[in-house]
Amino acid sequence: MSVSDEQKQQYNEYVKQVTPTHSLPREMFHAFLTGGAICTLGQLITNLLMQAGIEQEAAGTWCSILLILLSVLLTGFNVYPSIAKWGGAGALVPITGFANGVASSAIEYKKEGQVFGIGCKIFTIAGPVILYGVFTSWVVGLLYWLGKGLGI
Repeated sequence: MSVSDEQKQQYNEYVKQVTPTHSLPREMFHAFLTGGAICTLGQLITNLLMQAGIEQEAAGTWCSILLILLSVLLTGFNVYPSIAKWGGAGALVPITGFANGVASSAIEYKKEGQVFGIGCKIFTIAGPVILYGVFTSWVVGLLYWLGKGLGI
């Protein structure tokens, strides 16, 4: 069965209609706003904790914990995926995006059980991030050590 030129043209028009269009400047702006809002929230939390008498280092730790908790809760209530869809990398790069990745994996595989679902699959997204983070820090440490040895 041969496809006519008219059918090909109709198909191409259909594909053009259903294919989403992306504007790089708009997506960058959304990422900037989203990442900036997350960072501003983090700074606000840190400042409030420091005003309450907590030292800066401890306030930073509590800020991280609270941002992770907020991200996991928003993921559980299916709000964070909408934020990530609108904000792109601005929502996925910070610590909140990492927490969202771990929580969403746990939610997705919950139906497979506690051990073989959540226990085995929770680090599906986080595992590679941890692996490459450790590997990269090892490589940078090795380069630093070699540079010190060569007097650089």
